[in-house]
Amino acid sequence: MKILVIGSGGREHAIIRKLKESKYNPEIFCAPGNGGIAADAICVAINAMDVEGVVKYAKEEAMDWVFVTPDDPLAAGMVDALNEAGIKTFGPKKLAAEIESSKVFSKNMMKQFGIPTASYEVFTDPIKAMEYVEKNNEFPIVIKADGLALGKGVIIAKDLQEAKDGIHEIMEDKVFGASGNQIVVEEFLTGPEVSVLAFVDGETVKPMVSSMDHKRALDNDEGLNTGGMGTIAPNPFYTAEVAQQCMDRIFLPTVKAMNELNRTFTGCLYFGLMITPKGPYVIEYNCRFGDPETQVVMELLESDLVDIMEAIWNKDLANCEVKFHDGAAACVIIASGGYPKSYKKGCEISGLNADGQYEGISVYHAGTKLENGKYLTSGGRVLGVTARGANLREALDKSYAAVKNITFENAFNRSDIGAKCFKK
Repeated sequence: MKILVIGSGGREHAIIRKLKESKYNPEIFCAPGNGGIAADAICVAINAMDVEGVVKYAKEEAMDWVFVTPDDPLAAGMVDALNEAGIKTFGPKKLAAEIESSKVFSKNMMKQFGIPTASYEVFTDPIKAMEYVEKNNEFPIVIKADGLALGKGVIIAKDLQEAKDGIHEIMEDKVFGASGNQIVVEEFLTGPEVSVLAFVDGETVKPMVSSMDHKRALDNDEGLNTGGMGTIAPNPFYTAEVAQQCMDRIFLPTVKAMNELNRTFTGCLYFGLMITPKGPYVIEYNCRFGDPETQVVMELLESDLVDIMEAIWNKDLANCEVKFHDGAAACVIIASGGYPKSYKKGCEISGLNADGQYEGISVYHAGTKLENGKYLTSGGRVLGVTARGANLREALDKSYAAVKNITFENAFNRSDIGAKCFKK
């Protein structure tokens, strides 16, 4: 079996390492991959957005599967193109991927089908958006770019000035490009945040173990928003009662709504949730595995990922067991100083073995390259140091013990991943 994974980050590395455990013993390729992924897969120099290049390579190399992981190629219709070429894929088609690639579409869908989400307004004119925020005069308020923005297109404005600045940046300065042509302005919800990834075959929903992301760059949720500085799983705020409410009010209604809109969803659907005093609400959907949630979720997945892929492809997920290990997992991101703004690249990483790993845990490479046998930094988020334990405390202790011994110039990490779980 030959499997091609599309992407180049820690999420892709976690998926590749899970695929390597399969009883089918697949040969794994990654386009384009990175220095650390190269120890676990054959890296191919094809850009993740090169739809034609990926289809051509997959056909020439007779790939059995292509696992399309990032949001951009999914939104660009890579799955559609691969399916037309007769290649099996994991991931949604372009129309279904719009659940993430257009915030306006997803908010309107939730409104139409009664799926609980924050109240909102949509704007194409920055002046009207500013007038609305001024008239509404309720803060904090959330401002979202409509399209994809590398997970960073959300501004939580604490006052009128921050709201106006946010609208100006997104709609007039176009800091996220065309993604900011439309914006969603929505009410600010309060409560614990939970990420739930779910396997979906168009009908059946099999949620994975819940997780908690940490978006801010610095301890105590301070600093700029990032792509995620660490995760833990399971999320203690996601109780059995909340899980049932989510299944009844959110998960199944979402999949049904997508079917009714002729956008049948297959693959991994990510539910970003807020457990409000009124129950669980949807903050956002992603049409793919989240990063760094995947790192902890895959660490705990016991079932064979290839079996799950086959079941989704055959619309037989209902009869496929999706099982997770007991205990907990924790991932601490080691990032380059200056991230998420400008940062230095090419710093040598010390503390890893020849395969880019560290004894007793999993190191998922997000932004590394391999030169002359040495691992060097090549991105903002560099490594996801991930451990499994009998409980969360054990997993965190293992992860942080390794983090202390893995270093490079200007490296930094949050020291409070999972700390919310221990507060009385």
